[in-house]
Amino acid sequence: MVKKILVLVLLGLTVMPQCVKAGETKPVQLAIFNPCQLVPENESIKGVSLDLIYVANKDVTGFSYTFFGVNKATGDVKGVECGLGNWVEGSFHGWQDGFVNRVGARFVGFQSGMLNITKGDLTGVQFGPVNWAEGFVHGAQAGLFNYSTGRFIGFQGGLVNVSKGQFSGAALGIVNYAEGSVKGFQGGIVNSADKMHGLQLGFVNYTKSLDGLQIGLCNYNGNKKPLEFMVFVNWSF
Repeated sequence: MVKKILVLVLLGLTVMPQCVKAGETKPVQLAIFNPCQLVPENESIKGVSLDLIYVANKDVTGFSYTFFGVNKATGDVKGVECGLGNWVEGSFHGWQDGFVNRVGARFVGFQSGMLNITKGDLTGVQFGPVNWAEGFVHGAQAGLFNYSTGRFIGFQGGLVNVSKGQFSGAALGIVNYAEGSVKGFQGGIVNSADKMHGLQLGFVNYTKSLDGLQIGLCNYNGNKKPLEFMVFVNWSF
């Protein structure tokens, strides 16, 4: 099967270049390893992109599939990307599925893989063992380790959930750690928030300032109103 695919790609690379005009968005990309590809990397694809190891283009709209390697776009992508690695320097709208997925700007859609990285804002879902978002997240992260640096509205579910910015929603995990304020719910073995507005449910609950309820074996409220530490239940309203 792989040999047949390789033959088809080679045939396309040798026969089709005369049909390709420079500067136009192309409907089909066939590649083995950049620069051995039908459409040059500085041009865009609107249609289907198939490659064996590595392909690079500007903007890509449609379906991209790499059999053994990486899809790369230096611009924006709209559609579906599948491969061992998917690397987009611009924004992404659609579904990105691979061992490693990386988007350099805004992401809208569904990201699934062993490692999912979004450097800009994210609207949608990251699903995989490690999920990393550096902008404003409006959606969900589900995996073993979830990390966000900007404002978060939605759901984090995993073994360890880390939020560096303001968090609104629910976090469920073994450890839930929020450096900013939390409005909503933290449920796990250990819950920690700079400021908690809502409910912490776990064995150990910690916050520097509580406006709500803590239920657990050890409950610490840094504002000491009415109590700094309580077993089983602590509250401040």
